[in-house]
Amino acid sequence: MVNRKCVLVTGATGKVGQAFLRRLFDDPGFSDFSARALLHSRDLEPHERLEVLHGSIQDAEIVDQAVDGVTHVLHLATCKETPSLIIDVTVKGLFWLLDACRASPAFEQFILIGGDAALGHFFYPHPIPVTEEQKQTAYPGCYALSKVLEEVMLEQYYFQYDLNGCCLRAPWIMEKDDFKYSLSFGEDVFGGPRWRDLVGPEAADQHLKTRTIPVMLDPDGKPVKRNFVHVEDLVSAILLAIDAPQARQQTFNICMDEPIDYGAVADYLGKTRGLPSVNISTQFYSTWLDNSKAKFLLGWQPEYDLEKLIDAAWEYQRAEDDPRIVWYPG
Repeated sequence: MVNRKCVLVTGATGKVGQAFLRRLFDDPGFSDFSARALLHSRDLEPHERLEVLHGSIQDAEIVDQAVDGVTHVLHLATCKETPSLIIDVTVKGLFWLLDACRASPAFEQFILIGGDAALGHFFYPHPIPVTEEQKQTAYPGCYALSKVLEEVMLEQYYFQYDLNGCCLRAPWIMEKDDFKYSLSFGEDVFGGPRWRDLVGPEAADQHLKTRTIPVMLDPDGKPVKRNFVHVEDLVSAILLAIDAPQARQQTFNICMDEPIDYGAVADYLGKTRGLPSVNISTQFYSTWLDNSKAKFLLGWQPEYDLEKLIDAAWEYQRAEDDPRIVWYPG
């Protein structure tokens, strides 16, 4: 690598990794950066400033090779509800990365993409806005637990070794037509909840025919407010955090200015596209991530609001060579 700085990207073939590399290479402000991608099972299009290394972050020797000579690490790799892999990949893999960074003379900054799963997102009541100071509260399952362990491990490396790190805590990350399919009553639903499981297959099939929009209700019968972030807004935050002194050893909530209100979604889609809606009672709760810290310290501002997120998803046209694929279970 001839460039002065090099960022190692784990999970580089995912939606965030691919968007980050595109933006990094296109931004004149990062012309002195090259990238190294640690790939496990998929490949990337070649680029003159991209080096590719194949292997898994659960392998300490591979991680040492991947970290060798890089100045920055953007850690995106994870696995969802996969108990057989979660410790070896997510927890042990992060340990190998942090320890290799600690020992590397070239290392400058570690950026972890965390998640609001570490705070239980809509599984628990949140009577006030959720700031970065709130204690981690994982919901049941191994994925949320792993997100808590990631944050704690990174924080301890601050105390133990004064590591220069930063955690960008993101909620559900949207791109392309993801949000449209998060509201589908079909088997093509993106993420959760699975609406057809909540209403039954017969009702779900009828809702699918009429393109009905589900309105998630909390235990009190009020529409749930849930946090999202568009991938381009998250990448903007990543780029702002790189080499920012004010990002040192900080955690930031990176999310839309306001959570998405399922009732407001139904109203907007009814007004703009004539789509019907149906209320669905759940045991989930509203939550409001506070992104003020990222705005204040990083100068970051999300571009996507409710209307732009909906319009972008409904207007997106997928090419034949761009099928909808969910790369991991959960």
